[in-house]
Amino acid sequence: MKILLFGKNGQVGWELQRSLAPLGELVALDRHSKEFCGDLGNLDGIRETVRQVRPEVIVNAAAYTAVDKAESDAATAHTVNAEAPGVLAEAASAAGAWLVHYSTDYVFDGSGSKPWEEADPTGPLSAYGRTKLEGEQRIIAQCAQHLILRTSWVYAARGGNFAKTMLRLAAERDRLTVINDQFGAPTGADLLADVTAHMLRSALTGPATRVAGTYHVAATGETSWHGYAQFVLDCAAKSGRTLRASPDTVDPVATSAFPTPAVRPHNSRLNTTKLRSAFGLQLPAWQQGVARMLAEIT
Repeated sequence: MKILLFGKNGQVGWELQRSLAPLGELVALDRHSKEFCGDLGNLDGIRETVRQVRPEVIVNAAAYTAVDKAESDAATAHTVNAEAPGVLAEAASAAGAWLVHYSTDYVFDGSGSKPWEEADPTGPLSAYGRTKLEGEQRIIAQCAQHLILRTSWVYAARGGNFAKTMLRLAAERDRLTVINDQFGAPTGADLLADVTAHMLRSALTGPATRVAGTYHVAATGETSWHGYAQFVLDCAAKSGRTLRASPDTVDPVATSAFPTPAVRPHNSRLNTTKLRSAFGLQLPAWQQGVARMLAEIT
């Protein structure tokens, strides 16, 4: 089996290179790849890539993720997040391939406190959210064999992340100020990659209609960014790391204290019942994954 991966050097894409390798021959691309086009901004190029590679599975881990920049660069965000997934869906359908695509809680309006279910009404608040939602819609319309995985608050040991930022600031300052009215579950790129491999293996061994669809994937539990920061500093202190700030000197503030071009959802909680039931999975607590990541980087 041949698997075509777009976005190989992103946080999720990097982990997918590991998790997908046992399933088949992996052709992993990024936007700078030479042999085949991996740039989602080049629609004709990625269409030709699928034609040449002839994969049984396409995994799209590439996206325009600069949430604030998308407000002023909506055209590029639309090409990458909406049009490109549509092209991949059309090409996957023509090739008889499965398409795996990652989406986001930003397709919802962030209201309330109930974890979002897959069938809940959408209502994106930003250009990023609108383009990601359109990408989902184009895939559903054009490719029956699809798995859309919505997730939130993704982190990885590789590259920058919220925890690393908190550790850096805590080494420089006596007090930190962190938002406490946005809620979600920090979700590791490694967990997303492993869940993806499990889902794909199941999808490939049975009728497509049995598991095709949209799923929410997130670690178990919930916290605010403020609670997340406190947990990170507590883990650091227990590991013997010397910091100026401590969990007790992280001050909570409202989202309004940090104005941004793009509106952030207050409720990023995702209900994962559908995923766990369909694939027999147990998702770990968010603290488990964050603690493991911190042990790796400190």
